Amino acid sequence: MWPWGHAAFGYLLYSFGARLFGRTPNGYPVIVLGIATQLPDLVDKTLSWVFELFPQGYSVAHSVFVAVPLGIIVLALAVWRRRAEYGLAFLVGYWSHVVGDVVFGLLSGNPYTFARVLWPVVTLPPYSTDLSGLARVQAYVISFINFFADEGLIAVVVLLAVYFGPVLFAFIVWLVDGAPGVAELRRLTTPNG
Repeated sequence: MWPWGHAAFGYLLYSFGARLFGRTPNGYPVIVLGIATQLPDLVDKTLSWVFELFPQGYSVAHSVFVAVPLGIIVLALAVWRRRAEYGLAFLVGYWSHVVGDVVFGLLSGNPYTFARVLWPVVTLPPYSTDLSGLARVQAYVISFINFFADEGLIAVVVLLAVYFGPVLFAFIVWLVDGAPGVAELRRLTTPNG
């Protein structure tokens, strides 16, 4: 999944979960959620693409052997500090990322779908190309552009609907929820805020 797909999936789960309890998401926990939805890739892609410590961008932070205990520990600490909503936001964000990668792998027919989340029991084989972090991102962008150039209009529309439809839906839900997190981010980034 792309970063915005992880953010959308995590937000939809969090928002619908909050609604089950008669609430809507609020500010700072939504910021925690947003960061947590990106955390596995920020850690693992950096360890692989930049520092070359792992052969692929799925290792420590994507592992259920790390994600499950870490989520429980963060939630327990948040409950202990009387900030359960922060712990829940972290847990939903982090776990939705791992689950999203598995579901996306299943839908796309990836042969390493479950292996992605089983480090250190399973270590994935190296990428078929040896690219640095920036070169890898450029290769993704070029392949995306080539797809647009090579395929017909219907295939492009379907791809855009599949990739960006859920993101658009999540954005609409976020707006309906009152755009939680915007005022808090403004407060955090404004001097003397």
